[in-house]
Amino acid sequence: MAEHLSQSELDYPFKLLEYFNGFRVSKVIFSACELGVFDLLLGAPGPLSARHVAHELRTSVDGMERLLDALVGMEVLEVEPAEGTGEGEDSSDVANLYLARGSSKSLHHMMTYQNQTVYPLWTHLGDAVREGRNQNEKTFGLQPEDPFQAVYRSDDEEMLKFMGLMDSSWILDGHDIATAFDLSCFQKIVDLGGCTGALAREMAKAYPSSSVSVLDLPTVVDAAKKYFSRENDDVVFHSGDFFLGDVPPADLYVLARIVHDWPEEKCLSLLRKLHDTCRPGGGVLLVEAMLLETRRGPLMAQIFSLNMLVQMEGRERPPSGYTRLLNDAGFHDVQVCRTGKSYDAILAVR
Repeated sequence: MAEHLSQSELDYPFKLLEYFNGFRVSKVIFSACELGVFDLLLGAPGPLSARHVAHELRTSVDGMERLLDALVGMEVLEVEPAEGTGEGEDSSDVANLYLARGSSKSLHHMMTYQNQTVYPLWTHLGDAVREGRNQNEKTFGLQPEDPFQAVYRSDDEEMLKFMGLMDSSWILDGHDIATAFDLSCFQKIVDLGGCTGALAREMAKAYPSSSVSVLDLPTVVDAAKKYFSRENDDVVFHSGDFFLGDVPPADLYVLARIVHDWPEEKCLSLLRKLHDTCRPGGGVLLVEAMLLETRRGPLMAQIFSLNMLVQMEGRERPPSGYTRLLNDAGFHDVQVCRTGKSYDAILAVR
């Protein structure tokens, strides 16, 4: 049954207008990241005038003033007194922590990938809904049957953008996922498709007595070791294709943002392979953005599911959808943990 709106909501559609302008709000942050606004402000000794920012970043003064004003309105930047220049712009703590490249928790890679890959795909959302398939062909001229060809686009730079996105995701959610359940009983953990190893490192940190490794495609492993390595890294990388080849024996397999990429039969085939390979008493940990059973939320998971339609071949599911897949593959004792963040955890054992 449709909800009844209050008279004030009917008199003026505040929420609707907020949604109408959502794509513009996103683009303000994307563009500021692309131009280097947050990096410049983070490295400055104090607030900078719009004219100074424009000069340093080689933009028009008028355009920069408008961009900075919008960022202040969004509370991403703050206006502070600048000595001798009147007011100046300064980054908020949130911007310094998450948007400047120099921060250890920087989401700059995520912003870049959203801007240059996801944003263009979403201009074809209507076509994706009509056709029921991803829009990689219209957007990038690539065949829809191989979505990861579009993700990497046969281009080292594009692959690094995607890997940066994945790395950024676990900066935000990794600890919550690693500790959603007590996984200390699993001595050997393998993160399938673990990309840069960011989530695996959170696992290793949370369970120092367990060995943690990553299995991913050879090109991804090479790039992870070259561009995303850490000193005194406890995570071991292995090259392979978990769909086509064997997977190493383990007590726990982690599939983080993997199942939602693919059609159900492909996911079921993989889960059956893991069930047959994992040691007795072993299990699998799925990490996904779960829908409610009613599918009426959370909004973030609903948006992610549309993104799977536009970009990949899969979908987001409610807990019962993952439970059914796991049971059909032979796993049992399915446990679900909603973290309250972007991604949730589902644990099942053999």
